[in-house]
Amino acid sequence: MSRDTDRTLVRSVNWLLVADPGSERADLWQEADGWTIEGTVKAFVDEPIRVSYTVRCSPDWETRAVAVNETRHDSERDFDLVVDGDRTWWMGGHAVTALEGCVDVDLGVTPSTNTLPIRRLGLEVGASAEIVAAWIRFPELDIVPATQRYTRLAEHRYLYESNTFSAELDVDDLGLVVTYQGIWERDTKNGKNRPNRTT
Repeated sequence: MSRDTDRTLVRSVNWLLVADPGSERADLWQEADGWTIEGTVKAFVDEPIRVSYTVRCSPDWETRAVAVNETRHDSERDFDLVVDGDRTWWMGGHAVTALEGCVDVDLGVTPSTNTLPIRRLGLEVGASAEIVAAWIRFPELDIVPATQRYTRLAEHRYLYESNTFSAELDVDDLGLVVTYQGIWERDTKNGKNRPNRTT
């Protein structure tokens, strides 16, 4: 059975940037071999920018593959990452040694990838955990390991910390961001963010 038919759309969400012009539409899919998040971000960072991405995860929410396409008015860039069972990250057939051992990807342009460690860690309220994520920075499109900490403050609220940055995240029952303090908020108008099923 093909990947397109062996998948179920779990939820579609729309986010708006709080302080800058920009929006995102993302879809969460459940597949026979795990989870997939597909999204498109449209924003203005010195100039209009459009980023489309696909992140595929194992059933336990460990990152398995990442595809990113970034388009500006005069340029287009894309790349693919694959993660094997030894947590070695590969790009173009070459191992990215700096990311050795990373479990999660963090696309700096979207709140969707915060869902990965939230779901994978399964923290109890009051508990916290430190991870090292493969952080893809925009608009540079460089990839570096980043130490991050998640603390579960309440059933649907987390504190995210990385270096000197911190923000509280309100999430829904699937761990998808509802509000990302000062940066993103869910657009709930016109019947958007519809749940398809809960898992």
